[in-house]
Amino acid sequence: MKLVRDTWMVFTRQMTLVLRNPVWLIVGIMQPLYFLLLFGPLLKGALRMSAEDAYRFFVPGLLVQLAMFGTLFVGFGLIAELRAGVIERMRVTPVSRLSLLLGRSLRDIVTLLVQAALLTALSLPFGLSVRLRDLVLAFALLALIALMLSATSYALALKLRSEDALAPLMNAVSMPILLLSGILLPLSGWLKRVGEWNPFTYAVNASRALFAGDPGDANVWKALVIVTVLAVAAAVWAARSFARSVR
Repeated sequence: MKLVRDTWMVFTRQMTLVLRNPVWLIVGIMQPLYFLLLFGPLLKGALRMSAEDAYRFFVPGLLVQLAMFGTLFVGFGLIAELRAGVIERMRVTPVSRLSLLLGRSLRDIVTLLVQAALLTALSLPFGLSVRLRDLVLAFALLALIALMLSATSYALALKLRSEDALAPLMNAVSMPILLLSGILLPLSGWLKRVGEWNPFTYAVNASRALFAGDPGDANVWKALVIVTVLAVAAAVWAARSFARSVR
């Protein structure tokens, strides 16, 4: 199938660029690792939990944070490709326009899952434990988040075509989403009510339920439905943006 072949070709090219400079894999995981090492130990006393329960609460939130910040800013690389004429040269190739998005997003998903696996493995000595099947489902949710945010970032990059415009927009959006999702600490009062409108709140709660060994929790299917719908919508938007840019 042409779409699959073209997507694989774009993916392998993008992964080759990542592997040539793998330092970004480590850089991307540094901020969550700092939270794990320097903020995580404080939760045991603040939340009055055992070490195992504290990290079961904290690590799923860190994984969602990693998915957010690891994929929301990928549009900067696309702007660099636009400036270098890479996207412009795609006009004379028979490659599927949809594959230009899917190949890049697949690269972002694979990179995220590698980072998430490393962060989870580093959390095990702190007392974290999780069943493999629940971890796989949690990683599937992270992959959907990565598709949604990377597609959104690419669509905005194609629209704005400037790092000076994209950077403040992403920062203005990402911080409220982060703080109103309950990633670091549980929400309460009016913040909790506002957070109910944040799709990442459901993603965080679903991840915590999975790490706690409760895949039947209502937050799990709610998060999967919400994030899947948003991911499809973002992918359609980004695919149309690529089609307009490369025609």
